[in-house]
Amino acid sequence: MGLTRQYLRYAPAALFGLVASARGNAALVGLRGERGRCVAVPACEHVFVWDTRKGEKVLILKGLKQEVSCLCPSPDGLHLAVGYEDGSIRIFSLLSGEASVTFNGHKAAVTALQYDHLGGRLVSGSKDTDVIVWDVINESGLYRLRGHKDAVTQVLFLKEKNLLVTSGKDTLVKWWDLDTQHCFKTLVGHRTEVWGMALISEEKRLITGSADSELRVWDITYIQEVKDPDEPESKKIKGSSPGGEENTEEDETLELDECPEERLVKCSKVGSIMREGRDRVVTLATDRTGKILACHGTDSVLEVFSVLSEEEVQKKLEKKMKKAKKKANQNSEEEPERSVELSLQEEIQRVTNIRASSKIKSFDLILSPKGELKIVLLLQNNIIESYNLNLSAQVPQAVRASKITIGGHRSDVRTLAFSSDNIAILSAAAESVKIWNRSTLQCIRTMDCEYALCSLFVPGDRQVIIGTKTGKLQLYDLASGSLMETLDGHDGAVWSIALSPDQRGFVTGGADKCVKFWEFELVKDESSVQKRLSMKHMRILQLDEDVLCVRYSPNQKLLAVSLLDCTVKIFYVDTLKFFLSLYGHKLPVLCMDISYDGTLIATGSADRNVKIWGLDFGDCHRSLFAHDDSVMYLQFVAKSHLFFTAGKDGKIKQWDADKFEHIQTLEGHHQEVWCLALSPNGDYVVSASHDKSLRLWERTREPLVLEEEREMQREAEYEESVAKEEQPVVAGETQGETGLAGKKTIETIKAAERIMEAIELYREEMAKLKEHKAICKAAGKEVPFPANPILRAYGNITPSAYVLEVFKKVKSSELEESLLVLPFSYVPDLLRLFNEYIHLGAEVELLCRALLFLLKIHFGQITSNHMLVTVIENLKKTTISRVSEARDVLGFNMAGLQYLKREIEAKDEVAFFADATDRFEEKKRKRKKKEKEKMVLAVL
Repeated sequence: MGLTRQYLRYAPAALFGLVASARGNAALVGLRGERGRCVAVPACEHVFVWDTRKGEKVLILKGLKQEVSCLCPSPDGLHLAVGYEDGSIRIFSLLSGEASVTFNGHKAAVTALQYDHLGGRLVSGSKDTDVIVWDVINESGLYRLRGHKDAVTQVLFLKEKNLLVTSGKDTLVKWWDLDTQHCFKTLVGHRTEVWGMALISEEKRLITGSADSELRVWDITYIQEVKDPDEPESKKIKGSSPGGEENTEEDETLELDECPEERLVKCSKVGSIMREGRDRVVTLATDRTGKILACHGTDSVLEVFSVLSEEEVQKKLEKKMKKAKKKANQNSEEEPERSVELSLQEEIQRVTNIRASSKIKSFDLILSPKGELKIVLLLQNNIIESYNLNLSAQVPQAVRASKITIGGHRSDVRTLAFSSDNIAILSAAAESVKIWNRSTLQCIRTMDCEYALCSLFVPGDRQVIIGTKTGKLQLYDLASGSLMETLDGHDGAVWSIALSPDQRGFVTGGADKCVKFWEFELVKDESSVQKRLSMKHMRILQLDEDVLCVRYSPNQKLLAVSLLDCTVKIFYVDTLKFFLSLYGHKLPVLCMDISYDGTLIATGSADRNVKIWGLDFGDCHRSLFAHDDSVMYLQFVAKSHLFFTAGKDGKIKQWDADKFEHIQTLEGHHQEVWCLALSPNGDYVVSASHDKSLRLWERTREPLVLEEEREMQREAEYEESVAKEEQPVVAGETQGETGLAGKKTIETIKAAERIMEAIELYREEMAKLKEHKAICKAAGKEVPFPANPILRAYGNITPSAYVLEVFKKVKSSELEESLLVLPFSYVPDLLRLFNEYIHLGAEVELLCRALLFLLKIHFGQITSNHMLVTVIENLKKTTISRVSEARDVLGFNMAGLQYLKREIEAKDEVAFFADATDRFEEKKRKRKKKEKEKMVLAVL
């Protein structure tokens, strides 16, 4: 196939201008052994780790395509669990920055993540209403818990018990027993969505935050069953004491008539704490010790509370008792003890309110051993703030320790421009103009401005002009970073600005229905002898509608003006006479551009279409359905008829205006793309989006073939459709509270296909071997057996060993789902091979897991197949013997490790005491020496 026309691929080069995305949550992480200094924040599909003290980015955890929705650091501080919008979870190592584990189970965005206190299990909640418990060590899913009717908002493990608490937007708080994997209690005391939860007072109290200004407090009591002396010991139920202390023996099964709720836990409302905020709770959390509780709403205030420990509560009670006794003695009353109780407000005291510079989206806090509270806030306007709070002070006041702002704008970037040398990039938003170095992506200038809508570099790249929403034109000097001049350009917003091809002036279009022509001039500056650049208004073109976009033709003979009446009018520049009217769009044309040779004009509209017109007669060459939402920006590549469009659907597309073909889609932005800019040489594209990020795309040397692009697009669509398909049903399993943790993905299907191919190869090789033996027997001599090239590549292994190699390469998290889509015709061969492997003692744990799962899902077919009776009998013998051997080895190793631990501890103690003795002797010698010196001095 010959290449008719060669296009070059544009690839993502960098993401910049973003401090943190407001979608996910901030999490303090420990890097280099120091907790509370570094904070991990979501940044579109990546996770940035910032050093709050230096204000520097120290680590980037690179994602794939989906936006980050949730973060949770592991208890040991070495890993970070990251949840994404598509429901996947990846666990990153904070030492290497690599993703070690990937879990696929949810169908929608992950909304809550929580590790257990040992870090061995991870629980996730999602918008798909499911809760999944994952085994982090084995890298697999344990089970799925169903019960919520709306998105899950928070998940919490209880340390003392194997229990889980979940809250959701369905107004419910559910308690799950993870031993039996069922919901045994549901709290229904909320009238609106439960947005947050926290456990305090050593997990004896639960605090829930809802859509009102009330934080509800619930007492948790672990029920200890009353033992019947006549009941046999085996039937007695072991529970926990009301104090929350766990009994040594595990809970036995309940009698049928006993209530499971009252067996495990009793939860009763004790009162409420009133917040100052009137809106809903956004985040409610405690520090690791549970001493500090903090929450915030949709405003900029973080409310901090202190939770008294049991000792502090006891001291307060004693003080109160003394006061009550004194009062009773004065009033001659008796037994005041009965009436003395601490109120909830006294046990959970308000410390202070922290007011941030903008709306808070998330926070995290850590209490240092010295008693200082460190709080980090993720704000809506692309800022991270950290505060220190000294709790030992009489009136604790929060002090802002740092603020990370330099990396981006506070609001959406509405205009972009490239300098003529392709090195500098201008971005302007509602509050500032920033100049970036394209190669280093560092911000080299920040200048305050009004709400910017359009911009350009003045020829020479030493000044920039900004058109604002208030109708002003602002001229900035880049060397000093100062505002040189402000002119009232239009009575309404300046929607568009275009540099004239002769570079002597520019034209602007505004909401006041005017097109104004300006020229650059040098004027004397009052403060200095030198002349400075200024702008002079030359002509005006009055129109009937608001002007949305203006563009010069390259020969400067024509001017294209887009109007609010959905038309584009072409005028002669010299006489301002009307030449052509381009009509056909159903909604206003928001953007347009004229090709380098002046033959074509492309217009992008809010009706989602791009139309390509001829400039000679104004005829429409082709109308293209370009985006799924409004086309926001359009620009031709220099010296070509290729152009780029940006849409509100978050995509950037490249088109060929000669062949009317879609060439490439640049996907990366997660929200509306407001604008883009192409470098003058066409090698770079920079784009700005509502997700606060700026993205740089670079033209590579890789040729792009349209047929291959279409094929890749079809494959991606197929993969997406596979993920949306109905999940395979396990025979005999009802759609109850629990289910399998994983989900069917393209990876699990590929893994199943690899297993099937390996078994097919095994069957073929076995058949060939049988034939070969028959040939050898007939010939009466050994005939060389032709080796399979695949087996030769693996080092001339046997076909059965090859199947095991393929099986071992299936990811642990995808094993069950891969076996679930495997047809039953392959299962008998697999069971025979398992028998062979387990007998040899290879991969006993993995094979037993797969074996038990296959027996569970194909139980009926396996038991009814007489051919498999002997196989199952053999598997029973070999599996039991090998598993008991593995258990013995594990037990021996555990005993050995415990012995070594005791030895090391004993040595350390001896060394510690020996060291203390040596120090004591040294002090004694020094004291004697000093005494001798004193005696000598006294004698003298």
